[in-house]
Amino acid sequence: MNSFNILKYDLISLFSYIILVTFGIINIYSSSYNESFTSIFDYSTIVGKQIIFLVISLVTFIIIIFTKNKFFDSIAPILYFISIALLLSLFIFGVERGGAKSWYLIGPISFQPTELAKLSTALFLAKFLSIIQTDLNKSRDIFIVGIIILTPIALITFQPDPGSALVFLAFIFPVLREGLDLRFFYFGLIIFSTLILTLIFDFTVSSIILFAIFIIIYMYNQRNRFKISVLKYFLPFIILISVSFSTNYLFENVLEQRHRDRINLIIGKEVDDRGIGYNTNQSKIAISNGGLFGAGFLEGTQTKGNFVPRQHTDYIFSTIGEEWGFVGTLFTILFFTLLITRISIRAEKQVNHFKRIYCNCFASLLFIHFFINIGMAIGLVPSIGIPLPYISYGGSSLLIFSVMFFIYLNIDSSRLKED
Repeated sequence: MNSFNILKYDLISLFSYIILVTFGIINIYSSSYNESFTSIFDYSTIVGKQIIFLVISLVTFIIIIFTKNKFFDSIAPILYFISIALLLSLFIFGVERGGAKSWYLIGPISFQPTELAKLSTALFLAKFLSIIQTDLNKSRDIFIVGIIILTPIALITFQPDPGSALVFLAFIFPVLREGLDLRFFYFGLIIFSTLILTLIFDFTVSSIILFAIFIIIYMYNQRNRFKISVLKYFLPFIILISVSFSTNYLFENVLEQRHRDRINLIIGKEVDDRGIGYNTNQSKIAISNGGLFGAGFLEGTQTKGNFVPRQHTDYIFSTIGEEWGFVGTLFTILFFTLLITRISIRAEKQVNHFKRIYCNCFASLLFIHFFINIGMAIGLVPSIGIPLPYISYGGSSLLIFSVMFFIYLNIDSSRLKED
């Protein structure tokens, strides 16, 4: 077992973690407070349950911090396939909540295997990329990486929980860092733009626009005598037409009505501040009510009036904005930025491939959760049910993101050694 020396750990990141978790407990207490509350250690309350998972997380800290680095490398494939099996079993044994069959219920304890899949995918992706230890320029390697990432995405999407599946796209950042050709990333952005174009207009209009764009680009290349075969040139066009053609089918048959409504709201096809747009609208009102310094702890009118649904989970940023004001929201953003940046910078100091890739995977997951959750609260992205790590209520989320952080602390403490 490793000897314990507190000074060899990333104390700045550890301090940021403690601050965020503590601030999360405070805001969960505030957003769920009522006159019947007697103690934060009342385990029948939301904040009491969160504290239980915090205690469990701290127990895992003791275990993980004394674990040898190689253990995380060796367990990665096993943990990944366990998480895939758990995701598959949800279709048989899972419990439906919020329209998605995403939970296991064991007595009073509920568990969301999607959270475990984030950790296991980060570890397994780091394992595979560290094995090949080369730029991603072979079709076989790119295919395997795609399977590792897309398998949990597909299983989670069909629960259906497309919002949670979306965060797995965070893994594109460490994959790009490890040498994936940027053309794949650009083509992914083009595919995404095609999806949005088709949703805003329709297949016919988007096809005409795509055809016109490709004709203009092709004529420009011919005029400048760039040599490229017609078949190779128009293959991307055929792919994009296929994407556009399948968009409406997927939109109507895979996504539920609540998902379709939220997307339509964001792209401007619907305006509904009292229906599907109610949550976001009330969240923005709460944040604006906070002003510079906020209404004060337990003093938010939107929060106390329960005007913002799920204000202790998906929309906890609105509680922060109303009760702590601009100062509180800035405080939250700065500490997340510090933590994510710190992890990313120290990842690049790793001499071990597995450690570097895992750290970048963890930082990317933190970033996309942070970006989407705050974007939901202020109306920049659809309401897709993404928690704010360490802040939002949710035992599975707190436990898994804590475990990911503790693994980072462990492997970062020996970043200058190949162990």
